[in-house]
Amino acid sequence: MDPLIYVLDLVVFIGIFSIVSLSLNLEFGFTGLANFGKVAFFLVGAYTYALLSKVGVPFYLCLLAGASTSAIIGYLVSLPTLKLREDYLAIVVLTFGEILRLILKSEQWLAGGVWGMPVSPAISVAGVSARVDTLINIGLVYFCLFICFAVVQLLTNSPYGRVIRAIREDELAAETLGKDRAKYRGQVLALGSAIAGIAGGLYAQYIRFIDPYMFMPMLTFTVWIMVLLGGPANNWGALL
Repeated sequence: MDPLIYVLDLVVFIGIFSIVSLSLNLEFGFTGLANFGKVAFFLVGAYTYALLSKVGVPFYLCLLAGASTSAIIGYLVSLPTLKLREDYLAIVVLTFGEILRLILKSEQWLAGGVWGMPVSPAISVAGVSARVDTLINIGLVYFCLFICFAVVQLLTNSPYGRVIRAIREDELAAETLGKDRAKYRGQVLALGSAIAGIAGGLYAQYIRFIDPYMFMPMLTFTVWIMVLLGGPANNWGALL
């Protein structure tokens, strides 16, 4: 294998998983949500992109649809789960991710079942070398990373960010000041899920093939390690 291709390939994956790391840092680092089902929203973004690209939808609409679908599912999951304590919340969301993966694995009509499905690349230029193709993906991934980082950074440094940090530190004190804990947590989980959905779409179009075995719980734990080593509530640390 060309050593340069290997390095460029690594750079693409660093960008994709930096986006996922940012999304978990927003949920856990700033809001205290122990989301152990992060892979579920990554999966939703990937499969939404794959299914829409299959019928000819433009890639940017596929990415936006993946983000929107992940956000909606994230918000719906938050409605019953955010009433639970942190440890039970982690267990329920982890279980949700596994249930979703098993559904896709079992239902062949939905997205190919265990055989998976091919995915169209976001940008395809005929006749270019593998190096140029990977460089195009680097540009696309890091553009999306920049947008996600800017959104999370601006949000967490705003008055809204101070509210979610207050909820993380002391939920009761925040509620006595009139801040609806469930509303803010639901919004953060929806936004974090949307960002993970964008990363899932980028992952699917770069790999050009997805199957349920790519979305095991170990992916969630890997992202958790990224956030914990970088320092929770530190966006630059999440990228590092």
